[in-house]
Amino acid sequence: QVLLVESGGGLVQPGGSLRLSCAASSSGFSITAMAWYRQAPGKERALVASITSGGSTNTADSVKGRFTISRDNANNTVYLQMNSLKPEDTAVYYCNARAKRVFGRASNDYWGQGTQVTVSS
Repeated sequence: QVLLVESGGGLVQPGGSLRLSCAASSSGFSITAMAWYRQAPGKERALVASITSGGSTNTADSVKGRFTISRDNANNTVYLQMNSLKPEDTAVYYCNARAKRVFGRASNDYWGQGTQVTVSS
């Protein structure tokens, strides 16, 4: 099935930057879109940014102008460049992929294990 592996999380000071990576293994599946979500303690998981297979992107207002999602189709990898980080950005960040079997009809969501991002002085 679809396997997503995230990396790049860590501890950073306010105003700093981090780049998250998500490598997808999806043999036999067609991925139509990928996204980054985040979940802060006591909060529901929320969409941060998404990108379609065609390259169309969407970014949440809370990170607009600071975060950028991009992809490397050749390596089936999606990135999240995070600049001007704030303490409010502290959360576990999850990679998401919407995919279906090549000859199937229904699409399903697949999730990575998550990577911790902590913004603190």
